[in-house]
Amino acid sequence: MHYPSNQVPNPNTNTVTMNALHHKTSLALALLFFVASGFTTTPAVNTDPPSEWSIDPAHSQIGFKVTHFFTPVNGKFQEYETDIYFDPENIEESRISLTMKVNSIDTDNAKRDGHLQSPDFFHAEKYPEITFKSNKITREGDNRYVAHGDLTIKDQTKPVELPFTLLGVREHPMKENTHLAGIQSDFSLNRTEYGVGVGDWAATLVVGDQVDVSLSLELNSSGM
Repeated sequence: MHYPSNQVPNPNTNTVTMNALHHKTSLALALLFFVASGFTTTPAVNTDPPSEWSIDPAHSQIGFKVTHFFTPVNGKFQEYETDIYFDPENIEESRISLTMKVNSIDTDNAKRDGHLQSPDFFHAEKYPEITFKSNKITREGDNRYVAHGDLTIKDQTKPVELPFTLLGVREHPMKENTHLAGIQSDFSLNRTEYGVGVGDWAATLVVGDQVDVSLSLELNSSGM
């Protein structure tokens, strides 16, 4: 076939066109692979178990407040135990347990302490411990969490939400290879729901039904 001199096909033009098409195809495939990989890549997850934290009893307190007529009376538990495994990066496996010894109640009045430990209130001889055991912990905001679990007082076990704030975590300046942390929790309970106060003491005229609980815990860990 004869072409006019100005229409003769240039073999180099076909080669350039094919190269451009191949380049575009490769670019499209690479882009598709990149996008697809973005949806299939699994993000890194912290699988390390939570650190065990031991309580520093000299710098911790489990206290409570209840009204007597109109006046608040403060008390605390002198003896208690904790079982705490906590990591802000692994709250799914974190857990908190508390055990308070009823016969260690201290309201700065021996007669009142004895009455609280009697069958009229906590009945320490029959029910020597108050326990809390979490079944999950949720994050509620910056350094704010809630331990969901069961609280047992006397023969009553009820689900409760124990809110707490992680006050901070740092290396212990006085103990090598040890970290320290602070936890603060404040919440309220109704004593009558747990049978604390029977007979004449079930009425709320003298002793109020609301008990405000405060936990201030300083913790140490060498497992971080």
